[in-house]
Amino acid sequence: MIRIRKSEDRGHADHGWLDNQKRPYGLDHLDSSNFMTFLERPLVVDAINRENRRLGLASYGGTPDLAWNWQAGVFNMVPIQDTNDIVGDEPQTEFAGRIANTAWYDELSNGRGYAHFALAGTLAFPDGREPYNQSQFRTQPEAITESNWLDTGQIDGAESYQLCALETVINVGAFQLTGEWMKIWMQRDHGFGSDLSFHGGYVSLSYFLTGEHIPWNRKIGIMGRVRPFENFFSLDTCDGGRGRGWGAWQVAVRFSQADFSDHDVRGGVGESLALALNWYWNANTRLQFNYIFGRIDDRRTTLTNAMTPVVSGDYELMGTRFIIDF
Repeated sequence: MIRIRKSEDRGHADHGWLDNQKRPYGLDHLDSSNFMTFLERPLVVDAINRENRRLGLASYGGTPDLAWNWQAGVFNMVPIQDTNDIVGDEPQTEFAGRIANTAWYDELSNGRGYAHFALAGTLAFPDGREPYNQSQFRTQPEAITESNWLDTGQIDGAESYQLCALETVINVGAFQLTGEWMKIWMQRDHGFGSDLSFHGGYVSLSYFLTGEHIPWNRKIGIMGRVRPFENFFSLDTCDGGRGRGWGAWQVAVRFSQADFSDHDVRGGVGESLALALNWYWNANTRLQFNYIFGRIDDRRTTLTNAMTPVVSGDYELMGTRFIIDF
């Protein structure tokens, strides 16, 4: 990795990175996977920014008062972590950026209250004639499955697309409200069909039964690490001894929706309602449980056969995960 430091002010640096790094859109992808409230990311965020790291040159910066931060760069669209190389005759590049504002941050409570807003977007130039066409949007149903339940396939004739993404977070003590909306406009070469548009979003609400909160990283506009008031199994008591703690308990609900069907492309329309229960043993260990029920509509299961009928169906999923991160 090459790191170019440009300036530094009050402990906050503007810098540029040339690296295989995250593209700067989709808050739930910019957040560390170690800190996610739900087992998997929302439908639209995961589909649009699937395998979100790309080789690129990006600049990161912010204001000295930490109110504003931004990221912008140019990326190759091919996921080299999968291909080990950039393949194809066309560069398939994109220009992406994000500007974020922490409109409110309660210093007196050490950040137990804050409000965040951001605008992100990209100008992408895939090559719809390439065998390794990077104009595909796909995702699993917010859980690990053998196949993608929403999938546009590689869109023939895709010449370019634009993305607009809006995000917000409002945190008041143990409560947090989070929402994102994403929209894509795609243009295709003449003779390959109509131009396309896809969209989706989600809203989630979480609450700590034990009173903790989700910290906020103002330098880069993402979630921080939850630290329980009391660790599970052991805690210091006021008399200098050791007692038993219960860790941190969090409940959450999320509704998400994504529409990847338009004209001849039938990637599917998905809706999902996820319920979460998280038990944080300490800052690095937690147990998660999710119950999800949803529906997939307008999905053509055989992407290479335009005559295949579209299908619909309901589903219910349960999942659990035990995490230790360092």
